[in-house]
Amino acid sequence: MTTQGGDPRRRNAAQSRELLLAAAGELFAENGYEKTTLREIGVRAGVDAALVARYFGSKAKLYLATLKLEGSNGGLDPIDVRDPARLHRLLERVRELGSGPSLWAAVRPHQDPELQASAVEMLEQRFLAPGRGTAEQAGLDQAGLRAEIVTAALAGIVMSRTAGTFPALTQADPDDLAPLIARMLTGLLEEEPPARS
Repeated sequence: MTTQGGDPRRRNAAQSRELLLAAAGELFAENGYEKTTLREIGVRAGVDAALVARYFGSKAKLYLATLKLEGSNGGLDPIDVRDPARLHRLLERVRELGSGPSLWAAVRPHQDPELQASAVEMLEQRFLAPGRGTAEQAGLDQAGLRAEIVTAALAGIVMSRTAGTFPALTQADPDDLAPLIARMLTGLLEEEPPARS
């Protein structure tokens, strides 16, 4: 039997989903993907953390849902890799909060095809489409390939900093690193390499 306001179970499910999404968005922004636990999300949302699996499938899918929500509200701007200030913010964010599923998708595919597709969609929106557009505006051939190389290179650099394999890269100050990355990536998107002799 339904009440005047509709099925209360359906309304409570929708409300629980919204509470989880809002709490996750706040915690991912505060602590990053890796440091945020499902338990913390459930506590902040005031609902059972087990509901994440029911409504989203996994923590990674919940994270991507928060990114999509942020993007639909205008919060996921495309990243111009030629801009050292924008790269600086990206480096700082990853250093403070860790890498999310979308950057991981560039270097290691997720086993879940739906999660991989969502992560690649985020990469497309934020990195690939802007890079392709820049190369096309410069009149360069293979704009898509150039955008993919730039995105893969950036993801590798950003994620390598957390591995500790390259000490100079790991310890580099973003003030020094961002302009170097921008210079390297700009070359792929704006300049035709010299012809081989």
